[in-house]
Amino acid sequence: MQRAKVYPQKKVDMYNRLIGLSQKHKVIAMIKMEKVRATQLMQVRKKFRNEIKIMMIKNNVAKKALANVKVKGMDKVMETLEGQYAMMFTDVDPFKLYLLLDKSKIYLPAKGGDVATDDVIVAAGNTGIPPGPVLSEFKEAKVPTKIDSGSIWISEDMVVAKPGDVISHKLASLLGKLGIKPIKAGMSIHMALQEGVLYSYQDLRIDVEEIKQNLLASFNAAILLAVNVSYATKESIEHLLRKAFGNARSLSINSGYTTSETIKETLYSVESKALALYERAKKSGYT
Repeated sequence: MQRAKVYPQKKVDMYNRLIGLSQKHKVIAMIKMEKVRATQLMQVRKKFRNEIKIMMIKNNVAKKALANVKVKGMDKVMETLEGQYAMMFTDVDPFKLYLLLDKSKIYLPAKGGDVATDDVIVAAGNTGIPPGPVLSEFKEAKVPTKIDSGSIWISEDMVVAKPGDVISHKLASLLGKLGIKPIKAGMSIHMALQEGVLYSYQDLRIDVEEIKQNLLASFNAAILLAVNVSYATKESIEHLLRKAFGNARSLSINSGYTTSETIKETLYSVESKALALYERAKKSGYT
């Protein structure tokens, strides 16, 4: 008779905890752990300990546990369990979660083979590096330089790598000499499942500033349209009243109808018209 396999208690506890968290929370996220430092993980856990639960668990244990969780879309989450991931459980909206994790990232020195996460810019100015063999590294990176007061100066700001570019060993060495840390590292969402809806990292990656500017432009366009068609709303009423007041003021002055608000402008207008009429009469020989 074959004996039942006995699993370590630690693995059983993780298995049961994973099932419990999956059933308790609305959002399950797969988190990439590449280049993530232990201090970053600890900071996130400490800061959001009441909102976010993070589990580092082996893929085979996770697959066995998640297979017993009856949540729509869970099969697609299991398909992504390849490589180094952590599992995150929360009720925080995935878009907000993406932004929270993005703010916790730090910049690290580049190594050969790293992929640039942002534009890598070498700023103009004094590098403090004495001239020598390093000049060839600047030349290879196409960074314009000059020698002044015994040190290398960069003539102008240069973008030496764009997002997605692979950083060579020589460029990484040069950036290290310049004290530039171009690699953004930290936890990032690979995929998130929220109540049956699956989001990829492309879906969650939004530019908050761009959205703010678009909303502001749309708001201003809507206000302009409301004012032009005289459509009163809480946001447009002040602009409409100012426009109506200005139109009434101009009509009063142009028609010579005096009020306490327009008497001065009306008199100035009448006086200027009288002077113009006097000058025309004068030129025509009338006195």
